[in-house]
Amino acid sequence: MSMNQFERMSTGRGFIAALDQSGGSTPKALKLYGVEESAYSNEEEMFNLVHQMRARIMTSAVFTSARILGVILFEETMKRQIAGVGSAEYLWSHKGIVPFLKIDNGLLAEVNGAQLMKPIPQLEERLLSAKNHNVFGTKMRSLIKLADSIGIKDCVKQQFEIAAQVLDSGLMPILEPEIDINSPEKSAAEAILKRELIEHLNALGSKKVMLKLTLPDTAGYYTGLTAHPSVLRVVALSGGYSRDQANAILAKNPDLIASFSRALTEGLNSKQSEDEFNELLDFSIQSIYEASVLK
Repeated sequence: MSMNQFERMSTGRGFIAALDQSGGSTPKALKLYGVEESAYSNEEEMFNLVHQMRARIMTSAVFTSARILGVILFEETMKRQIAGVGSAEYLWSHKGIVPFLKIDNGLLAEVNGAQLMKPIPQLEERLLSAKNHNVFGTKMRSLIKLADSIGIKDCVKQQFEIAAQVLDSGLMPILEPEIDINSPEKSAAEAILKRELIEHLNALGSKKVMLKLTLPDTAGYYTGLTAHPSVLRVVALSGGYSRDQANAILAKNPDLIASFSRALTEGLNSKQSEDEFNELLDFSIQSIYEASVLK
């Protein structure tokens, strides 16, 4: 990670765009964009289409560092090019936007109310590739569905174990222990998660990480995490809320900034003209920016 990227992520005003849908979630992302599964016949064609969508977003004149601090990329996107250069390199050199890489391989089956990450045998290779592409940091997601202390403890332990490897490689990890917004025990799960996170953060010493968390039920609930000396930034995921819902909740949390995916691209369509596309993207970016920084 470069010091310029670190400074930008530490003090910049704006939010992180999540454009990291992987193989399993790409068909849904394309369908929301107006591209049906009949438009492609294999994985390569599917990734070609989703890269076109992401490139259209990232090259838009309204997609700038004035409101966007960073972008989380899927590995397939990082390896592809935009405007003749690598996608991550394009973001930093052309836009001044900090690139991140999604490094997990998806989720295991639910155990003790949580879905931990699948093994990542490619981790070392993936981290090296990220560094070669001038990526600043990584992101890894697990999912909490119930307020089960064992499941949440295991989830956080795994997140910090992989984060240690990311830090050792010289990259900044974003830990994402997502709590399902539809969990019948969401508030109770938040309390357990917060306690576990603080315990692990206290053991980091001078090292810093970033956290990506589900928008909390109680406004300001994660202020203690944003103020922790081992936390560079806490960002919030939209988690299935609509853009309006996510923005409304985010605006009540003064120390959180957005890292939205579906809420960011909501309403964008492959059949829109460039003017229509850019107008809607501009509206989306501005609304999320305001919810992130205008508290």
